[in-house]
Amino acid sequence: MPFFLLAFSFGRPAMNKQNRLSSPLRSAVLLLLALFPSRSLLAQEPQPDPSNTLVTYVKMVDVGVTVTDASGKFIDGLRASDFQLLDNGVERPLSAFALDVPTDVLVLIESGPAVYLIESGHLRAANGLVLGLSAKDRVAVAKYADKPAGVSDFSSDKKVAAKAFESLNFNLGFGALNLSDSLSTVLDWLDRTPGKKTVVLLSTGVDTSDPEANARLLGRLRVENVRVLAVSLLGELRTPQAANKKKPPSNAAVLAAEQFAKADETLHQLADASGGRVYFPTDSKAFTAAYQEVAQVVDHQYSLGFSPAELDGKVHNIKVQVITEGQGSKPALSRDKKESSTLHVNHRQAYIASTQASPGPQ
Repeated sequence: MPFFLLAFSFGRPAMNKQNRLSSPLRSAVLLLLALFPSRSLLAQEPQPDPSNTLVTYVKMVDVGVTVTDASGKFIDGLRASDFQLLDNGVERPLSAFALDVPTDVLVLIESGPAVYLIESGHLRAANGLVLGLSAKDRVAVAKYADKPAGVSDFSSDKKVAAKAFESLNFNLGFGALNLSDSLSTVLDWLDRTPGKKTVVLLSTGVDTSDPEANARLLGRLRVENVRVLAVSLLGELRTPQAANKKKPPSNAAVLAAEQFAKADETLHQLADASGGRVYFPTDSKAFTAAYQEVAQVVDHQYSLGFSPAELDGKVHNIKVQVITEGQGSKPALSRDKKESSTLHVNHRQAYIASTQASPGPQ
């Protein structure tokens, strides 16, 4: 049964200056984040066989690619001949090429204790994300703590997702944030959805899943055609207070800093493995800017398709290069196919070749 058929309705308490958390309670929550157990409540459950998780039989490989210049501006107007795709270091001809293919976007939101501290305006800025997407893109919303739960089904009506944001509830009662386990389950859900897929992950990056679950997830993201665009929700919690140079930081502050660094690295790893991006906004203005850019990333993606030369069932590394020197929106092709040094290319890292033909792309 698709995850979105299991959706529930959640009420969101009003947030104002009178009921915002006091500094002592804020500190207590920081300690809670820093002292999360290393193993989750789900760690005792049987984990899926990695071989069953990773192997997908494909006939044509689909690679989503974004191209930006040195200033981060998206490059439109490229042609199929402007790209060079290497499969295990060997160039493969493109059999399909498209720009701005409609995308299914699943917004996965952490519903743990730290997010309770974020002003409601920060999360509501996510409306800028869904409203900035193409009319043809579909959006679904899910949340997670110990495990994921669907909130709204995929819909091209962006008001459905905006309403889902307003219905979310965050409280202080969770004892686990199983990010890796939850994202793996979300990938299982998305396996049932054909076409372009992106997960917009709104998360602190704190992960109480078993470390092996994280390793399996990163391996899976390398080979699946699902991109993760992560936005850190640590926000104001990471903003340092005025420092007293004569007084050393408390043990709690040190633990919190270490936990924040680990959480940031987790988000970096998820984005890098999938060819995505990660953002670390610290106030409502920065959140708005991050969500606006996420919407642009979703809708500035080239789709490159090629047929594998070897159906060996093995992991193949992918590298995509832009082989033009940019000149406005229509760069000229470089005859020697030299990789452009002025443009940055993002895409997934690998795929698993089929050992038999299958009807659809990977």
